[in-house]
Amino acid sequence: MTNQQLMHDFNQFLNVERNASSYTIDQYQADLQQFHMFLEHEQIEDFTHVKHSDVRLYLTQLYDQGLSRVSASRKLSSLRTFYTFLEKEGLVGVNPIEYVSTPKKDRKIPQFFYEEELEKLFETEDLSMPLGQRNQAIIELMYATGVRVSELVQITIGDIDFSLNTVLVHGKGMKQRYIPFGAYAENALRQYLRDGRLQLQAKSDHECDDVFLNHRGAPLTDEGVRYILNDVMKRAALTSSIHPHKLRHTFATHLLNQGADMRSVQELLGHESLSSTQIYTHVTKDYLQNIYNNAHPRA
Repeated sequence: MTNQQLMHDFNQFLNVERNASSYTIDQYQADLQQFHMFLEHEQIEDFTHVKHSDVRLYLTQLYDQGLSRVSASRKLSSLRTFYTFLEKEGLVGVNPIEYVSTPKKDRKIPQFFYEEELEKLFETEDLSMPLGQRNQAIIELMYATGVRVSELVQITIGDIDFSLNTVLVHGKGMKQRYIPFGAYAENALRQYLRDGRLQLQAKSDHECDDVFLNHRGAPLTDEGVRYILNDVMKRAALTSSIHPHKLRHTFATHLLNQGADMRSVQELLGHESLSSTQIYTHVTKDYLQNIYNNAHPRA
């Protein structure tokens, strides 16, 4: 079986059995293509002939190219998932990633928006236009709920309950959770659903239940949301960068800054482990330190 066939089968596994998003699948495929090029350079015939020493050499080359530990760790994680798949399929006897330790990540404090920056984002869209209404609903809902972009694009009309102001989110590993949203997100969603979305839906021959549609009336993709957010940022004339996770970071940071407990934020974010949520305590500690320094007479 050729390397290309193995990558194709792995792609099918991610899509069908893992129910991975298109963005996640693309990342896996890019990581495998890069590893494949390394194997060709080292004259290693195919994926099934790889040894753990080859993987260590690959990591060394990544570091030599200036790749960060976070990026190297993600690439190694992709390979680990791939070779676990090959092992289950009986295509390799020994997993070459098994004895390669994951690089320790440089723990970065997550970036977030200050409230003044958010206001500029919220004031950018032309709410008389369907795309403006859609974009406003996206930003308001992402900030109100902290959903991942892969979760956002899966939301259907039936997932939104305006009587309770909650949205049913389909998270990683097919896990579901309900997240409340406030009046601003409610108003933006109601306006979009009764006006902008109907106009966008009319451009397509096929009806769908997805809440967020592109300009042709088809369901919006992960990449589509990223493009929209980058465009909004440019029009808001903000110098900082924007990405979907930055709104998620902002959601968590602002909740903790206002006194929300860690367990509740963990549940809202859909984190399996509390340690994933604890990274936001670094931000809140800095926030509290600034408050103390500015407010205490002897600070």
